[in-house]
Amino acid sequence: MPGTTEYVILGACLFALGMAGFFARRNLIVMFLCTEVMFQGVVLTVVGFSKLWANLDGQAYALFLLVIAAVEAGLALGLVVLLYRRRGTLDAEAWSVMRG
Repeated sequence: MPGTTEYVILGACLFALGMAGFFARRNLIVMFLCTEVMFQGVVLTVVGFSKLWANLDGQAYALFLLVIAAVEAGLALGLVVLLYRRRGTLDAEAWSVMRG
């Protein structure tokens, strides 16, 4: 069974991978997926520290965070669809200047 160190290292790797993908890509969907990977890295780290302190509160908090991530995914997908219909592109550069 993996220990706390493995959870924290894997969480940090997920976070770093998500951050690298977020800054390397310009597609809004890929950027959103990279932020979700970063979020999952944080959740995995919370579970790791929960295991370290032998406290189930962290695991319950991680479950709550997963529910929040699912709601965020639904809202973000709806927003991306709306943005695509307005501009016809998912390139982040097209959204650098917002007009009212």
